[in-house]
Amino acid sequence: MGQTGPEGRGPVRYGPPAPEPGLPVPPGLAAVLAATAGRTAAEPSGGGPLLREAASGYWWRRGMRTHAEDVVAAPGAQPLLLALIAAHGGDVLMPRPCPAWWTPQARLLGRPAYHVPTPAECGGVPDPYALLETVRRVRAEGGHPRLLLLSVPDDPTATLAPPELVREACEAAVAEGLHIVSDETWRDTLHRRHDTVLVSPAEMCPDDVTVLTDLAGALAPAAWPCAVARFPPTDPSRADRWTDPRARTLDILTALGAVVAGPIAAAAAYALDEPEDVTVRAGRAASLHARVAAAAHRAVLTAGALALPPQAGRHLYADLGPLRPGLAARDVTDSLELENHLTLRLGTPVPGGHRFGDELGALRVRFDTGVFLGSTEEERAESFTSPEPLELPHVSGALISFGAALEELRRDPGESGTTAHR
Repeated sequence: MGQTGPEGRGPVRYGPPAPEPGLPVPPGLAAVLAATAGRTAAEPSGGGPLLREAASGYWWRRGMRTHAEDVVAAPGAQPLLLALIAAHGGDVLMPRPCPAWWTPQARLLGRPAYHVPTPAECGGVPDPYALLETVRRVRAEGGHPRLLLLSVPDDPTATLAPPELVREACEAAVAEGLHIVSDETWRDTLHRRHDTVLVSPAEMCPDDVTVLTDLAGALAPAAWPCAVARFPPTDPSRADRWTDPRARTLDILTALGAVVAGPIAAAAAYALDEPEDVTVRAGRAASLHARVAAAAHRAVLTAGALALPPQAGRHLYADLGPLRPGLAARDVTDSLELENHLTLRLGTPVPGGHRFGDELGALRVRFDTGVFLGSTEEERAESFTSPEPLELPHVSGALISFGAALEELRRDPGESGTTAHR
């Protein structure tokens, strides 16, 4: 992974913020949090019975046999992944590009992290042959690859890996003795739920996959941190506490004091039970972001840049390499400079590809589709309820400004005119 430059350089100092929808909280979910605000009893490390039972039901409904004793909860995906990496030991492999918060977890533990190329048609899952070659090379250099991180509905690329690729990559990883952590945070944000086939790695290799889900993906606000992990129910090592990854994960979370707050645990359990107000909101939010992402994708292509069609999540990953001459004329020659330029031009954080494990010289960035929905709570609420959100003045205006900012990169700076900043 390329260096991100001296500390403090760039408006996105410590890493990009996660895409946040900024949409209204379901009334039932808000009511549960309010009703439990006076709760003083501490939640057990790893989550109480109510939260873990709700999580097991969530996975049962998705075809994955799960019991409460297979589940661990933590106050956010970051501490949970940190504990998972520490519990499994060894070197970590992950796709290139990957979520920006993965690599720091491995580095914090002093673990080597190796990026494996993804196929041209999607991100989130490494190319199986590249994975095997990387494992061979790491071992030849004295390394000990033990863990593979992947995300089928992917951040940052917003793509969905096809089942056949997921199976080939998982079988290659298991054959090499790797345990798999499947980040499925975005599985409930599919843009075309009825036309998309999503298969979890845990369905293909049930004894070798731990599933991680951050509720901030679709079920709860990012300001209420809670993530859950599902461990393989039939893992034979569970008979020995000292080799049981779940027990070791619990030990690490306990040592960190990484406990879900009581009121948030109650709200998370409510969300994981998927009552109608939560599922309706999630579906409507996914549909809204799908329409905005498709419009932003068209603007990227119209400007002459490249991007895979977004299929999930609230973001778009674009390659502005074809615009390199115009960018170079603006003294933008790498993704860090591109991040700085677009963040200033668009008035919102636009993290460069170097933050996701891409090469610094590649001119790639991730755009957050939430910024097109409005700058105030009233505008975002209107975007959420409108049958034609793209026709709203604040949405259409934001998309027009976005397209204009990309279009001007095709021209010489002296000819770019006086296009107004957003």
